[in-house]
Amino acid sequence: MIIGCPKEIKVHEYRVGLTPSNVHEYKESGHKVLIEHDAGSAIGFSDEEYHRAGAQIVDKKTLFQESDMIIKVKEPIESEYDYFKEGQILFTYLHLAADRKLTDMLLAKKIDAIAYETIKVRNVLPCLAPMSSIAGRLAVIESAKYIQKTFGGNGTLLSGIPGTPKGKVTIIGAGVVGLNAAQLAVGIGADVTILDIDTARLSYVDQMFNMRIHTLFSSRANLLASIAEADAVIGAVLIPGAKAPKLVKKEDLQCMKTGAILTDVAIDQGGCFETSKPTTHNDPVFDIDGILHYCVANMPGAVAKTATLALTDSTLNFGLSIAKHGVKEAALRDCGILEGINTYNGKCTYKGVSDAFGIPYTDVKDALK
Repeated sequence: MIIGCPKEIKVHEYRVGLTPSNVHEYKESGHKVLIEHDAGSAIGFSDEEYHRAGAQIVDKKTLFQESDMIIKVKEPIESEYDYFKEGQILFTYLHLAADRKLTDMLLAKKIDAIAYETIKVRNVLPCLAPMSSIAGRLAVIESAKYIQKTFGGNGTLLSGIPGTPKGKVTIIGAGVVGLNAAQLAVGIGADVTILDIDTARLSYVDQMFNMRIHTLFSSRANLLASIAEADAVIGAVLIPGAKAPKLVKKEDLQCMKTGAILTDVAIDQGGCFETSKPTTHNDPVFDIDGILHYCVANMPGAVAKTATLALTDSTLNFGLSIAKHGVKEAALRDCGILEGINTYNGKCTYKGVSDAFGIPYTDVKDALK
């Protein structure tokens, strides 16, 4: 198979879908690899390194024309749609439930699209987990930064100092994002509350942190009480492949402290705050009713080298299997890849995406027949 890895073009997106080491693995498995010029140069992977690993360096148009499978990091944006050819394989983060235009393009061109974020193995999302870990930790770092008065926040130092109150951090969701956010927030000395609807998960969190953080069942009353006291609220809610629920409503902002910050890690899936809208690293925050919102849709792009290494370690074996067997055979061999297929031969094969837009749904097993 011919594998193509284009340069990411979203604002401040420096990650890359394949490292030179990954290229070597694909070459050793008998595949041809095309890398777009300067695809990894921003994080220290030069064209020369890719060439030494066995890749051919080409322009974007040639890469898309010749490749059987495109491996990216972020979902394609509109300026990339015309490059795709009918029947191509796309292996990347997709977040289709928040992007109708991309969904329509993939269906129209009969792209076989496998989403990193919906690949599931033994109830774990192995390709999403490393970026969730990074995003959870960055959520605390960015919240601590933008709550500073110079950025329009309320001027609270989340760690506090002896003789002053600690900043209060509320984390909604105790999954991978929430757990990593809690680790960093506790590490800097903040007063941390974490909410979830899974009481067994809350029990695990309580034991993990040796009762150093507050755990609350995520009822409406508990949520409102927590955000009212919080200096920073981190939205860490995930329903794999589906739109995130809007847990904090616009009217809820009235009960919050002026200058508090909402950091929405779920923004790729539409956001879990009603007032959220995607932002970029160029202009990351906005103010609504005196509450700052940080809604950068590619948070891990800020630490692109670490993120690329972590991501490609988790995606490599799945990609090699798809390249070796093709999508159908790879999916029949590996239920993780089967779960990852969002569109196949012009059919929507992921229920969360179908429900988001009211478009016809085809069970992936039926689509593969």
